[in-house]
Amino acid sequence: MQEYLLIFRHEDGQKQASPEQIQEWMKQTMDWIGTIAAKNKFVGGNGLPFEDAKVVRAAAEGLLVTNGPFGDIKETLGGYIIVKADSVEEAVEFAKGSPVLQGVGNSVEVRKIASGDGIH
Repeated sequence: MQEYLLIFRHEDGQKQASPEQIQEWMKQTMDWIGTIAAKNKFVGGNGLPFEDAKVVRAAAEGLLVTNGPFGDIKETLGGYIIVKADSVEEAVEFAKGSPVLQGVGNSVEVRKIASGDGIH
């Protein structure tokens, strides 16, 4: 069994959700994660808030550190979870159930996590 990272990308980040909408989305997300956990395939995950975020970028004059990313850009990373799956196809099936996909243009990127052999 391999671990996969499911990365939540939002293109609808410019839209302000009401507290009720956020609460409903969180319930849907917890229910979705619960179905994965019930199969003993949920490893962990978290959201990625914007406060205290910085971007370190390589530039011609050296490293440039800026505040951000910000929620008003076209695409944002909203969070991630790690799942165990027997194949990338199974991980994709998990991703298809994500409530993030209710937002037009949003996506869930599925990436196999390297086993760690030779990576430090």
